[in-house]
Amino acid sequence: MNAATTKSKTDLFTADDLLRLYSEGIRGELIRGVLYETLAAGLERGKIAVNMSILVGSFVKPARLGWVIASDAGIRLERDPDTIREPDLAFMSAEKLPLDTPVPGYSEVVPDLVVEIISPNDRPVAVYDKAQMWLRYGVRLALLIDPDTRTVTVLPHDGPAYTLTEADTLDGGDVLPGFSCAVSDIFDL
Repeated sequence: MNAATTKSKTDLFTADDLLRLYSEGIRGELIRGVLYETLAAGLERGKIAVNMSILVGSFVKPARLGWVIASDAGIRLERDPDTIREPDLAFMSAEKLPLDTPVPGYSEVVPDLVVEIISPNDRPVAVYDKAQMWLRYGVRLALLIDPDTRTVTVLPHDGPAYTLTEADTLDGGDVLPGFSCAVSDIFDL
């Protein structure tokens, strides 16, 4: 993620500015009003994002447990100055955000689960820091997927982080009770 300059030395970008820029082909996130443009992450990362969407979505949707959203959705975490972050994948329970709720623009509901996938242009420590930021805002479970090592680092809100390999099984913990998948399926579904 590359930092872009603010509009001027004193003006910061707003959530409305970010929506307008997106319609003009500029994609990014805001952190306290500063625009950070994001770049396309490549085929491998896209495949992993779809695999996770299928795995989580096929568990969530039939039971109407909540929303599974992709990165373009954006979550507003702060106002004045605005912070809008885009998880690669997120789950919001229907208890937090009822399924029939219209959400124009960015959601202000903090997800229960976020997935972040390290891309070739990311520094792993920066993605880990983003996962930690999600936890500080109330996310209950963050998953950090590393395509190079084919591992998933699990960051629960109430315990220590741990890393799973392709030989392991990922479960949904108390966020998605009953959900599980082979870690290898995240990479090779």
